[in-house]
Amino acid sequence: MLHIDIPVPSTHSLLVSRPYRHILILADIEGSSGCGSYRASSFLTKPWASACASMSRDVDAVVKGLFDAGVDRVTVKDFHRTGYNLMPELIDRRARLVCGYHQGPVPGLGDPEDADAVMMIGMHAAAGTSGFLAHTLTSRLTSLVVNSRPLAEVELFAASLAPFGIPVVFFSGCPVACAQADERIAGIQTFPIDKSIPPEALDAGQWRSDLARAAIDSLSNISAAPYCPDGPFRAEITIREGTAAAAKMADPWRFKRCGATVRIDADDIHALYTSLIRLCYLPPLAEKTLPFSLGIYNLVGRLGRLWARRQLKIES
Repeated sequence: MLHIDIPVPSTHSLLVSRPYRHILILADIEGSSGCGSYRASSFLTKPWASACASMSRDVDAVVKGLFDAGVDRVTVKDFHRTGYNLMPELIDRRARLVCGYHQGPVPGLGDPEDADAVMMIGMHAAAGTSGFLAHTLTSRLTSLVVNSRPLAEVELFAASLAPFGIPVVFFSGCPVACAQADERIAGIQTFPIDKSIPPEALDAGQWRSDLARAAIDSLSNISAAPYCPDGPFRAEITIREGTAAAAKMADPWRFKRCGATVRIDADDIHALYTSLIRLCYLPPLAEKTLPFSLGIYNLVGRLGRLWARRQLKIES
């Protein structure tokens, strides 16, 4: 069995009263320490298997730091591709790991329960911008512009949790992703990773230690508030594969379309998010059979993670 010791910052001096007791972590792979290429983010590739392990170690460093700092509960949601990228064996078992996708009440995430703050780890920048592997929801979109500016996933995920009164207090990713989070989510604290350094050259242990310390520091962030942007919203979406792909994605939902560009109008951010999920992932038949569709998708994810374990010779 592979045993890995992750250096984390000493936090005994940080055991003070915190405003947040249950932290929800959303974890992605593009902004993690082991993802240096598109192939490393792609399902069932050897670089992806290695990136999954590194992503897990990044999360583990943050989880350990949060518990050492006095947080009562940590829930980790795997939010990349199939939702089965994190290796439970490499993450502190005091954390609750949620894999796969759930219908609701929060799209994909399920029930956030009593989480009182969110941290987003390993995220990426918005589609059509210059960040590392920048995309929004899926790389099938060349660009996603809402009310004349690129829309980043941090906005969608933060808004989906706002009805539960949960603010986003911390965010990590490439410098462009961090700049977008800083600009759009008031009060958020960010921590970048230099994606110009290949994973094999990165001092991952030191970076994880610094990441964990930054996450701990954000526990004192009382200025963050739930993200509730005002509508209405007009989204202009360009589909990478062209007109035929755009028609297949948009026309069954009767979204407005001109060639490879799709337009979606929504009164509020939640309606916009629902429409984007339909465009990117759910043809009408799949939505009608969603429990079955999610079951199949989650099974594929579990089998993929089993394959990655075997590639890495990690025992469960």
